[in-house]
Amino acid sequence: MSSKNKKRVVLPSRPDPPTVEQILEDINRAAPDDPVFTILEPTSQDSTGLPLDSEVELRFLQCRRYLELNKQLQEARSRLLQQREELCAAGKQLQQDLTKVKGQMHC
Repeated sequence: MSSKNKKRVVLPSRPDPPTVEQILEDINRAAPDDPVFTILEPTSQDSTGLPLDSEVELRFLQCRRYLELNKQLQEARSRLLQQREELCAAGKQLQQDLTKVKGQMHC
């Protein structure tokens, strides 16, 4: 059967994305044990269901600390690479000097 004999399948058009109201309605109708909600770690919340300011502040500080540590690690990595190159160059120079000294001793 050749491709000319196959009927072309027409796909339906893509549906419109849901509105904010539809999304909120869907969230409100979801059961408390819905997998979307159970994968989130438990947090301290106030009566509105929002995280407490102290928890938000804690998360912010944790993120900031992570970024600082990441920057320090990148700087340390750069320093270590530079020191490695310097050690390799010193090792090559030492090898050359050692070869030169051995050559002088045999004369």
